[in-house]
Amino acid sequence: MRDEELAIHGRRVCFRRSGSGPVVVLLHGVTGRSEQWDPVIPLLEERFEVVAPDLLGHGRSAKPRGDYSLGAYASGVRDLMIALGHTRATVVGHSLGGGIAMQFAYQFPERCERLALVSSGGLGEEVHLLLRAATLPGSELVLPLIANRRTLGVGAAVGAFLDRLGLQAGSDVAEIARGYSSLAEAGARQAFIHTLRGLLDFGGQRVSATDRLYLAAEMATLIVWGRRDPLIPVRHSGIAHRAMPASRLEVFDEAGHFPQVEEPVRFARVLTDFIESTEPSAIDPEGLRERVLAGPAGTDTEGD
Repeated sequence: MRDEELAIHGRRVCFRRSGSGPVVVLLHGVTGRSEQWDPVIPLLEERFEVVAPDLLGHGRSAKPRGDYSLGAYASGVRDLMIALGHTRATVVGHSLGGGIAMQFAYQFPERCERLALVSSGGLGEEVHLLLRAATLPGSELVLPLIANRRTLGVGAAVGAFLDRLGLQAGSDVAEIARGYSSLAEAGARQAFIHTLRGLLDFGGQRVSATDRLYLAAEMATLIVWGRRDPLIPVRHSGIAHRAMPASRLEVFDEAGHFPQVEEPVRFARVLTDFIESTEPSAIDPEGLRERVLAGPAGTDTEGD
């Protein structure tokens, strides 16, 4: 596994790369980083070239004052692929990364061979209070106190706090605490707030991909979810599965929001089987045009 970096549009983009073969791009969630994929990368690198970036505003990548919309993130993934000389890839997205993966498939279908959504955002309104609260006015003043590394280092106190919010001890607590500790850096904090406020408000997720999932009907899609996910309910996996009837759904009964961390061997096995048993998508421009004009089944074509 190699830690690498490139300057793209004058901004530092850091990523981890390993293995050889068909390209698999792994996208982390909000406050995450490429290291969240470390448990599965060694299990994938024997068959695939794995690329796991730190998204802009996260990890070691640049944290500019700029655009943190799903469209901008998706364009950043495309630009990294171009810089690395990759034309197409299977794109795997966790949480926020799932929303980015869906946006990538929507914006650049010719570059997306397959789609894998892991505890993905963008499939329903419900999302945990912990994320909704960060969109409130003044949250930028409170976050530095919550993200203080000295505070987060008191494991028992953090565990008790998150337990009161309905988060069970284990990978969820550890990863969330680690993610929030990254917000001690002002640039990461601003990226976090801008990203969340663009996607949800205190009522829940505002941006939804469900009205466009029909466009990916011919794209091989895998959906993985932890049944005990406290941040994004497992029922959202069913929403995506019903919208894409040809998709494959895998629910990990004992996992929470980070199935790739909690059950890496099973996760890698499921993902590998999915990739090796499906064909890369082939874009039919005329067929895509017809689907866009027809809209999803049951849609009122008159509009609102």
